[in-house]
Amino acid sequence: MSQSEIRQKIAGLVKITSIILILSAIGLELANISGILNTNNTPKIFTLILGMARFALIAHLLEGIIAGIYASSKSQLPFQYGIYTFFVGTIGLVELFKQENKYRTPI
Repeated sequence: MSQSEIRQKIAGLVKITSIILILSAIGLELANISGILNTNNTPKIFTLILGMARFALIAHLLEGIIAGIYASSKSQLPFQYGIYTFFVGTIGLVELFKQENKYRTPI
């Protein structure tokens, strides 16, 4: 197995893990909002986990915005690529910036 094949498999596993964790963070945040609306007290450990989840969500949101801004220059659909990058994280940005522009004009 070549080194590029190993990298592709690791990137695939990281993408799947990232999607699962981001969806879990969204679920935790929704559960927290539901608890606040129903005036339930949240356990202290839940507060720490929510802090980490919020950090990840904000980081992924910023990555998605950056990808959405630069996607059109790489011949991608900005909204779709922004959503993709939001869920997979930095790997989406790396893939975007590795792509060559199809419509590049020669200098």
